[in-house]
Formats: sequence, structure tokens, C-alpha cells
Amino acid sequence: MTDASKREQLLAVYDDQLRGTSETADVPTSMDGPVIRVEYPSRGFVSYCTLDGLEGAELDALIARQRDYFAAKGQAVEWKLRGHDKPADLPDRLRAAGFEPEEQETVLVAESADIAERLRGRDPVEGVTIRLVSDRADFERIAAMESTVWNDDWSWLTDDLVRRHAAGTDIFVAEVDGQVVSAAWAVYKKGTEFTGLWGGSTLAEWRGKGIYKALVAVRAARAVELGYKYLHVDASDDSSPILQRLGFLAVTTTTPYVHKPA
Repeated sequence: MTDASKREQLLAVYDDQLRGTSETADVPTSMDGPVIRVEYPSRGFVSYCTLDGLEGAELDALIARQRDYFAAKGQAVEWKLRGHDKPADLPDRLRAAGFEPEEQETVLVAESADIAERLRGRDPVEGVTIRLVSDRADFERIAAMESTVWNDDWSWLTDDLVRRHAAGTDIFVAEVDGQVVSAAWAVYKKGTEFTGLWGGSTLAEWRGKGIYKALVAVRAARAVELGYKYLHVDASDDSSPILQRLGFLAVTTTTPYVHKPA
């Protein structure tokens, strides 16, 4: 199978299994035509599998309703646009409604067994210990590491990781002499064949040493063990080349279009 055919196959599976209701599980939602309106505590989110041929004034009205629904609650709302979504002028219509694009990421997909095999037996990173964690104290240490990486207050991540762990997410840290230098987690999407790979931020002085790859390896092996066929990542421009060299295929892009009420 050519890479182009494989990408087409993986995109079809991604659209079928990871969009719509599976993307919005375990949070309050409501329907508005083809879209699912998701109500997180601090902001809204719009998901859909397809817009079912909507265009023109009808599409503009649908976009405006999502904007106005959350604006009435004083909340921002994110419309998650994939690069292959139709109609082609959807980005222009979102901008016209006051939605602003944030950083684009690349959606990468691979078969778990393939990645696990490619990385099987690779030497551990010298001086670095990777372990599965479950204690709040470790989640606090991860949040502190992320705060350093992003030069911002990420203390909120502690409670987020507590919630994720309770829902079945595996959370891994990479440590050097007891210091957390990187962390990443694996989100097993119930009712699908997918494991989402998230996190992976690393302290500046420890980048380029193979820690990110080692965290991919342990999560790929875990996904195979649990019977999840596919891995997927919304990858930044920093991590995308690394993952593609490991065998992940770029199937589309994703861009958050965000409206913030005045």
C-alpha cells in the first residue's frame, strides 16, 4: 500500500472514530443540527463529523448560534477546524463571525504495533528514568515542570491530571535524579481503536537526548498491550517531524478557531 493510500485509509478511520460524540464524551453536550455543542466549565467547544453540505446563509447562522450561545454565558468557544473540512470557505466564514485562528497542528496517525516494533529494544536514555505515576504529588511536579517550560502558571494541570487519571489515562514522567524533566500521557478513547498521545513537553536542557521518543515508545507498547490499534497525535511543528520519522503519517491539520466575548 502506498503512503497516499494509507493516509486516506487512516483519515477515514480517524473521521469515523474520533470526531463527533467520541470527541465529546463525559462532558455536558447539546445538539444544534450537525454540530455538538460541548460545555466545559470554562469555555465552549464545537465538534462535528461533517456539516452535511451546509453553506451560505444557513452555515453562517449555525456558526453565529454557537458564538452567541457561549457569549451569553460570558465564555469563549472553540470551533475545531480540520484541514479537510468542507465547505472550502469555512475558515473565512468563521473569521467573519469573529472567530480567530490559533496555532495550526498536524494530525498524525500510526498503527500502535508498528510504532512499538520500530522502537522495541531501543537503548534507554542514559541517566533518565521513565515511570508510570498515579499520585497527586507527582501530578504537582508535572505541573511545575510545565510551568517552567511555558513560563506560565500551569498549576491548573494538577487537577486536570487527577481527573484524567481517574478516567483511565496513563501518565508517565521522565526523571533525572528525582527531577521531572518531561512528562506525557496516553488517553485511551473508549469505544474506539485509538490511543491519543498528549504532553511530551521537556525542559530545555534535556531536549534532543531521545526522551520524547522514549515516551512515545512506552506509550505505544502500552497501547498494544491494551488492544488499541491506532495512535494519534495533534502535533506541533516541533514534534511533527520527529513523529513522522518514526512512522506516523500526516492525515490532516487541525486549527482552533476561537471566539472570545467582549
